[in-house]
Amino acid sequence: MEKRVINPWTWQDARSYVQAVEVRNSAGTLYVSGQTAIDDEGRSSTADMKTQLEQAIKNLEKVINQADYDCKNIVRLTIYTTSTEELWPHFKILQDWVEKHGMQQALTMLEVTGLFETLKVELEATVVK
Repeated sequence: MEKRVINPWTWQDARSYVQAVEVRNSAGTLYVSGQTAIDDEGRSSTADMKTQLEQAIKNLEKVINQADYDCKNIVRLTIYTTSTEELWPHFKILQDWVEKHGMQQALTMLEVTGLFETLKVELEATVVK
């Protein structure tokens, strides 16, 4: 797989994403449904934003690893949140996770009026091989 990052500016570097990613000659593409803070028994979390973000990241990693893909090859990440104001103080958790895996992904964040049941944050990804 060949990956090319397109960044006409440098300001996005401090926000842990890239403007665009081109992928050529991939051996596969994994489209991951939005992952949230739902436990192994299917119970939605009622915890705070920080705890839910950490669980959503763990769940996303679990799906990607189960599919035999690597987090470093996430090329698109969409974050849905019920409150950007609640999420911002914990954004470093996401940035550290991106750095840990050496990701270079396009990123979109959306504030929505609601997610399933009591959930506050959802992570959706596209991963390549």
